Amino acid sequence: MATSEFTTPRPTTGKVRAHQTQNEGLVFEKSSPGKRAYKLPPLDVPEVDPAALLGDAHRESTGLLPELSEIEIIRHFTRLSTWNYAIDLGMYPLGSCTMKYNPRVNEFVARIEGLAEAHPYRPESLSQGILEIFDLLQRCLLDITGMDAITLQPAAGAHGEFTGILLTRAWHESQGNARKKILIPDSAHGTNPATAAIVGYAVENLKSNSDGGIDLEALARQVDGETAALMLTNPSTLGVFESQIHKIADILHAKGALLYMDGANMNALVGKVRPGDFGVDVMHLNLHKTFSTPHGGGGPGSGPVACKAFLEPFLPIPVLVRGDKGDKGAQPCPDAGDWEDTNAEPTADGCPPLFRAPILKPDGERVGDTEPLSLHPFGGPLRWEYDRPQSVGRVRAFYGNTGMFIRALAYILANGPDGLRQTTEDAVLNANYIRNKLEDIYELPYKTASMHEVVFSDKRQAARGVKTGDIAKRLIDYGFHPYTVSFPLIVHGALMIEPTESESREELDLFVAAMRSIAREVEENPELVKTAPHSTRVSRLDEVQAARKPILRWHPESK
Repeated sequence: MATSEFTTPRPTTGKVRAHQTQNEGLVFEKSSPGKRAYKLPPLDVPEVDPAALLGDAHRESTGLLPELSEIEIIRHFTRLSTWNYAIDLGMYPLGSCTMKYNPRVNEFVARIEGLAEAHPYRPESLSQGILEIFDLLQRCLLDITGMDAITLQPAAGAHGEFTGILLTRAWHESQGNARKKILIPDSAHGTNPATAAIVGYAVENLKSNSDGGIDLEALARQVDGETAALMLTNPSTLGVFESQIHKIADILHAKGALLYMDGANMNALVGKVRPGDFGVDVMHLNLHKTFSTPHGGGGPGSGPVACKAFLEPFLPIPVLVRGDKGDKGAQPCPDAGDWEDTNAEPTADGCPPLFRAPILKPDGERVGDTEPLSLHPFGGPLRWEYDRPQSVGRVRAFYGNTGMFIRALAYILANGPDGLRQTTEDAVLNANYIRNKLEDIYELPYKTASMHEVVFSDKRQAARGVKTGDIAKRLIDYGFHPYTVSFPLIVHGALMIEPTESESREELDLFVAAMRSIAREVEENPELVKTAPHSTRVSRLDEVQAARKPILRWHPESK
């Protein structure tokens, strides 16, 4: 690789390791006629004429396919795999994405043969095991959120938003007025206004106050008889918790509007507070964020929607219910001697307990506990209920992404209530540790207490011509995935950082050292940062050209 004044080796945090091959051709470019990676044994059945069998569908040739040896193929794809960044390699400081580690026990459980191969068309009578998993996950999520009913169908967070606003619209229509608009704060996720528009609502922006929260006076002025809901992210994309959330809910409910909560940032709340307790009517969760199921690759994600009881009739079909049709009776629990933990305190109905969440005052004092869930509800078999005339209909094939449900439940049960609460506390601690270590050199536009993430701006660095995107690209040279760039939009030149609870202090210190080193480089040699990255196989791209005129396929004539 050619060097320049900007690619002179410089001290880094020790995470960058250059690969011996700094480029990799396509398999087509590596191809040579006659090479093979396989050899088939002699045909031991009568030969057939494919043209006679396939007719017009028969191809005279296989087309232009690459020809390589086995070791060339293995090395090619192995080298490519080493170029990917992954949570298994290092920290993802992407704000608002909650890119936490996915524990291997989740993967092990999801691959258990009877679960991984559960066919969606299998009769209910033969599916009770997998249905019990769905039911248990639903009850855990309801206990965590403080809501009354839930659907697991939505396949992602934005899909969950869509489903939640469908429920909102259906309920308003049942009241005789679908209403016309949705209020959305300027600190919201970008999918919120898109969701509202897709469902047919006009979008009205709500300005944040100087603390980064909802301006109550502005909210009171904007809520009227045509307001269907406020779509609120709490904590917000600034990492700020809405301390007046009860008043926000009261303002909305007084005018007949609903409070929808974008639950993407629940990693800051689980085990500490429950949205259902502070006035939320409907919300979605991101299993691929808060509950450690995998991100990326276009899916599969999972965005369950939980709601209060008055919205339950509108949930997507089918809904999972217990007991034979018309049978609401419960069966007795087993004797205490049959419980795995014979010392466990029983629930109110005498069943073995599973999950108990604390009730905390705002100052953190524990004043009680929620009623625990029972591991064995014993109310008859589980079944799908389709006869729901007010339902918004199906929003996903079958019942959603089953593998994600299994992984999320494994995570919840492995941690338990105390572990989930500790996870939340660690996530908030890590974000505030980074804030404390960097706020002297990066501008902090909102001084309000941070929750799970912290948002800086590039104001000080921009004075020397270096923007947030430049800093993010230089961070790649230090072996870290970039943070979230230029979001939220209400912070000009935003650097949005969310470490999650996954990261140790040692990893956080490496990240902090990299960010401080980059800040020094901005002062001493800004061009070094403006032309980064320098240690990657591909240098800085023309992002405008790549977006407007992407080259997505290889043409033989370019070989």
